Amino acid sequence: MTITIYGITNCDTIKKARVWLESHDVPYRFHDYRADGIEAGRLNGWVGKVGWEKLLNKGSTTFRELPETDKQSLDEKQAKALMLARPTMIKRPVLEVGDSVLVGFKPDAYQQVVGAK
Repeated sequence: MTITIYGITNCDTIKKARVWLESHDVPYRFHDYRADGIEAGRLNGWVGKVGWEKLLNKGSTTFRELPETDKQSLDEKQAKALMLARPTMIKRPVLEVGDSVLVGFKPDAYQQVVGAK
């Protein structure tokens, strides 16, 4: 089973999640939004599984710097367009384990989905 963690390298939560995976001997691939972006199909799949509201990080610096007109009355289409244009607005980390998608880092949830020892 392929495990991929999505985020940006300098994010503290990404660092914690990577340390957890490595300390539990869980092999994974890291996908950096800044270097590699995000494909529309993948984002659409995540939105279908967890919802755009959970994925859009309204607390991110990138989101806070948007003009107020871009932040108001957001719907799924607008949110996806924002996240595709600026992937650093996607909450971090996103962990793909087979068909499962986890958003954020919670050790208990990682333990349950990854089945690490």
